[in-house]
Formats: sequence, structure tokens, C-alpha cells
Amino acid sequence: MPKTPHARESSYISQSEVPTRRSGSTAMATTPGPLPALPPPVCPPPYPPSLSMPPTVRQESCGRRRSCHCRPDSAAASVDPMNAQNVTVIGLGQMGTALADAFLAAGHRTTVWNRTPGKADALVARGASRAASVEAAVAASELVVVCVLDHPAVRALLAPVAGSLRGRVVVNLTSGSPEQARAEAAWAAGHGIGYLDGAVMTTPPGVGDSANMILYAGSPELLAAHRATLAVLGDPVDLGPDAGLASLYDTGLLGLMWSVFGGWLHATALAGADGVPAREFTAVATRWLRTVSWFMTGYAEQIDAGEYPGADATIDVQVAAIGHLLHAGEARGIDGRLPELHLDLMRAAVQAGHGGDSYARIIEAFRKERDPEKR
Repeated sequence: MPKTPHARESSYISQSEVPTRRSGSTAMATTPGPLPALPPPVCPPPYPPSLSMPPTVRQESCGRRRSCHCRPDSAAASVDPMNAQNVTVIGLGQMGTALADAFLAAGHRTTVWNRTPGKADALVARGASRAASVEAAVAASELVVVCVLDHPAVRALLAPVAGSLRGRVVVNLTSGSPEQARAEAAWAAGHGIGYLDGAVMTTPPGVGDSANMILYAGSPELLAAHRATLAVLGDPVDLGPDAGLASLYDTGLLGLMWSVFGGWLHATALAGADGVPAREFTAVATRWLRTVSWFMTGYAEQIDAGEYPGADATIDVQVAAIGHLLHAGEARGIDGRLPELHLDLMRAAVQAGHGGDSYARIIEAFRKERDPEKR
């Protein structure tokens, strides 16, 4: 493989690592059938007149940036007054405020509390009731949604009012670890409090958009009982009775997001070095991600089965292919640490005798052996 000028010797793939190409072999398998057409672009405010807004959403601009979110329209999505529920929101940071606003927009009777009372002013002006204390906030509703800084803050707020919470349902949308979520669920159960742990899989402007997920873990019966109310925040996804799973999924999905962002930024920098605008490259990249998701679905079955047949693309072929990415990046002055990490993982798999397996085999590199006594 020829070396480009100014390339770092350590990044290259030696000729001995390049597998012999058999006739008809390709680096990646083709997907079954043609890819669907590109989706409409994300709408910059104001919404393009050529595209009609669905009747059940309202356009919402995110400041001066070229982005937008479509929230449920307060009139179209409002609940029948007979079905409106009393909901309390404790914690009015950006996320908590968005949660309370979504409940209000849907017509639920919403009580709010925050350590700094002034943060409730705008919500009160839109119809929320301001509680003077956490105890008053809890007493106002059967459903109590908590979104504060961390789990210790949750416990500090709720422990003094545990008696008042008995028989009510706490929905904890505070970010934390699976272990913390399970500890909170155990504490709640010990005090006769219903408990759901959740993770909001969007930023505050996306709350209220049914296209976005809110993950829930804990009692499926409680989620079913309050699904209609919680659905105004986003699509409720039930992960089952283990209260730690929402946090576990949340942390894993954030890791996936950062990895995707990193790969996209590296690729966008690479293309941009030759004058390709980020917007043009990204239009193609998002379509490519559909194909990537198709591979992920197949690889997931291999991972669950513990078998990694290389019927689509073997690791040794991809070791060769990643060399082109490294060469192109080095010739353009692009930081190569991210693809070099992938190369290191691939090389380790090949050296362990798994070069003929699929890329899914790399999962074994992320798994660390646990002490059998701690399993």
C-alpha cells in the first residue's frame, strides 16, 4: 500500500496485514433491496411553507440556531378535563421546567416546587400552582415527578416527607447510575411509595415531542396506570421491573451518541479538508447510518448467540480498509486517534485468531473478566 507524504509510519498497515482479495469479495455486504429516499430535512425556523405541519404539533424555535423541535400543540393534545390528573414536578432546572410545561400544555393540573421559588414564576403565569414546600408539593398530587441534580439530592428532598408520599407514585427522572436507581427503588418500597425510574432521551426543547423516548424502569403496572399522563412528555418505553435499567440504557445510549458524534465529526473534518460543506456530507452520512443500523441489528443476534460468522465482512478485510481512512486523514492533517483505536481493536482480534469473524467479535475486547465470586 503506497504511503502518502508526511505520513506517520506507526499508523500504516503493513503489506502483510492486507488479506488477499478473492474475486467478488467486498468490504461490506449490500443491504437487502434499495435504501429508502432521504427524509425531509430538519426544519430551520421558520418552518418551510412547502412542508405542512402536522395538526397535532406546534413549531418551536431553538433560538438563533438552525434547528427546531415540534412539540404537541396544547389545544390538540389537551386532555379531557375529566381525565386531567394532578401532577407535581419537583425541580425546575431547564429539564424540570420543560417537563412541567408539557404537563401544563396537555391540561394536567400541575403543581411545581423549586428551592429557588422565582424559577416557578413563568410556569405559574401559565397556570401552574406554586407549592410553598416539598411537603405541600407532594400532598397536591398522586403523581410526583422529580428532576434534580443527582440522586443524593432526591433522597435529601424526599426522605423528610416519606410519610406523606406513602401510597403515591414517584417518577424519578434524575440522572444517575443503575445502582443508585435500585437503591432509590428499595427505599421507596420500604416506605410504601410507588416508584418508577426514568431517563429523558432528549434535551429540554425536545420534551413533549412523541418522537423522543422517555425510558422507564420499575413496576410495569404503575407505568401502565400513568402511561397516558406520562406520554405527554414523550414516548414512554417500558424496560421492565428492574429499576436500574433506565439508567443503564441511558448511560449506554449516551456512550453510543458520543461515539457516533466523534465518528461523524472526524469524517466531516476529513471531507471538509477537500472543501465539502458539512451540511452536504451529513445528508449522505445520515442515510449511511440506516445501513449501519441494519448491520447492528444482525450483529446483535450474533452477540446474543456468541457466534460471529464473517459472512458479510471479516475483520481482516476491514483491517485493510481502515488503512485508507488513516492515509486520507494523515494527508490532510486530520487527527487519527479515533480510527487508530479501531485499528488497535481489529489487530488484537486478528492476532487472537479471529480475523475471519465479523466485526461483532470486537465486543469481546470491551468485556472484562469478572471475579467469579462477584458475579
